[in-house]
Amino acid sequence: MKNQDDIPLRPIGLQSIVFIWRCYQCLCLYGNLHRRIPAKPRKRIGACAPRRKSGFAALRFGVQPHSCIIGFVGLPTMPLPLATAPERAQLLANGEARAAGRAIDPVPVVRLFTPDAHVTWLLAALDPADGDTAWGLIDLGIGMPAQGTVKLSDLAGIVGPHQQPVMRDLYFRPTRTLSEYTRLAERDGAIPD
Repeated sequence: MKNQDDIPLRPIGLQSIVFIWRCYQCLCLYGNLHRRIPAKPRKRIGACAPRRKSGFAALRFGVQPHSCIIGFVGLPTMPLPLATAPERAQLLANGEARAAGRAIDPVPVVRLFTPDAHVTWLLAALDPADGDTAWGLIDLGIGMPAQGTVKLSDLAGIVGPHQQPVMRDLYFRPTRTLSEYTRLAERDGAIPD
């Protein structure tokens, strides 16, 4: 039997059942008699998992998932940077103005959040001395947002309860100054969208 790539196929037996335990979730990679994979060196596996991380197992084994895998979600992608180059330049410019002692009320440049923990950071300036300490409005999700500083290197290592990293809001367009966001956040107990 041949497939569309003219590669001979061989059936997978039930002996190919493998369970992978990673942290607290189990991914099940399996083969059945009705699914066929190429016999040539192009390694492919069938992946089926009750959770969304079935692509992780394919990545761990260093194989290519077959395009006909039902329910295959996809391979994990690299996280986006916390600030793009233009945003970082604007953050540094605001930080230089703050360091020079000028009274500024900038608009936030970037909004960071954890998708599964309701924590939000509206960053307006970056310390030019180290390039890592950001200043802005911080909402830890406990109803008490306040202005403060945070290190971007610390944010890059934070994950929420479902292992989701801190992400940049790609659609954030500031409509107010940071002091106005702070006033509304203190009134409402959360940063307004």
